Order: sequence, then structure tokens, then C-alpha cells
Amino acid sequence: MGIVPPMIDAIGLTENDLTALLTTLKLATISTLILLLLGTPLAWWLARTQWRFKVLLEAVIALPLVLPPTVLGFYLLVALGREGPIGSLIETIGGAPLPFTFAGLVVGSVIYSMPFVIQPLQNAFAAIGSRPLEVAATLRASPLDRFFTVAIPLARSGFLSAMVLGFAHTLGEFGVVLMIGGNIPGETQLLSIAIYDHVEVLEYGQAHLLSGGLLLFSFLLLLLVYSANRHFSVMQTKQ
Repeated sequence: MGIVPPMIDAIGLTENDLTALLTTLKLATISTLILLLLGTPLAWWLARTQWRFKVLLEAVIALPLVLPPTVLGFYLLVALGREGPIGSLIETIGGAPLPFTFAGLVVGSVIYSMPFVIQPLQNAFAAIGSRPLEVAATLRASPLDRFFTVAIPLARSGFLSAMVLGFAHTLGEFGVVLMIGGNIPGETQLLSIAIYDHVEVLEYGQAHLLSGGLLLFSFLLLLLVYSANRHFSVMQTKQ
């Protein structure tokens, strides 16, 4: 363990708190990027497809919204473990087990935060309608061109909401990450778990510091989303 920077020490953060904060930010950033890469084409397909069983896929994506985090974390732990279908497959091809690793946290976070990214993107794509894409098609724009030059710019408010909500939701994860990652300092200990640890030993001052910072940061992120969406709505009304 290194020496806590003077500025961090001055505001009351311990070295474990700082490490948990950095691990949390790293997890939120990676999970959000993966969700945007995987969720954008999926959300586009869901917004455009007429597949009769689309509702089943939408229900699966939305499941983390109603499923207790510990239930999802438990089944992920089972599936990714050595005896599980995914874990045994990974071990067969020479990979390392994912439970109680940072990679395992990423898998759990991506699944748990999926609806917070895919649903805003799907709603934004659906709100575009077919007319702008049809106009672009008459100008001989290919489907790929229509997607990148028409659909994505018109859905920018959905992308902002998806990024912020996905990132903020990862910051507050507890049950899923605790089940699949445990509480290993410097590896899988996140900010929410660090807060729980402080409360367990009655260190309410440290818990207040971390909780208050997380509360303020989350509020500012949501304020950014609502302000930006209002701005985009006004711009679209003027056009």
C-alpha cells in the first residue's frame, strides 16, 4: 500500500477509501462503454423490428429492474463458477475463473445496468420515426449511413441519458457486486461496499463522507441529464 496523497488525507479519505473510489470509477467507465457498444445496435434493432417475440427479449433486458440484486448476483456466481456452464467453458479454453475478480465485476455490472442503457436508447430511436430515414434513403444514403448520420444525431439525448444512468447506476451497485466479487481491497472492493464496512464498525464519519459525496455526485449527474434533455427538446421544437 502506498502513501495517501496529502489532499485526499486532508478531506478524510483513507487509502482503502481512495482505492475503492478509483475501482468504482474504473468499473463504471468500462461497464458503460461496453453497454454502449453492445446496447446501441440492440436498442436500434428493438426499436425497428416487428418480431412478434420482441416482448420476451425486452422483458429479459428489464429483469434487473425488478429482480433482487442478490438473486441476480447468486445466479451469476453459479453460472460463472467452475461448475457453472459459462465458468466451465471459460476454464476449458484456458481462461481464469471470473468470480471474485474485477473482470467478474464487469460482467455483473453490464448485466445489472443493461436496462438503464438499452431502454433510453430504444426510446430515443423509436421517437425518431421513419420519415427522416426515408428522406435520407431518397438521397441514396445506405442503411449504415442513415444510422450514423441521421439516427445517432437525432438520438443524442437518449445517448446522454443512457451514459449517465448507466454510469450512475454502477456507482451505487451493492448486492450484485458483493455476491460475484466479494470484498477484496484493491481488487473488488467498491465504494458502496466500503460504506457498508465503515457502518459495520460504527465509523459513521467515514460513512457520511463517502455517502454524501456519492449522493452529491449522483444528483449532479441526474441534473445534467434533465437539463440537457430539456435543452434538446427546446432545440427540436424550434427546428
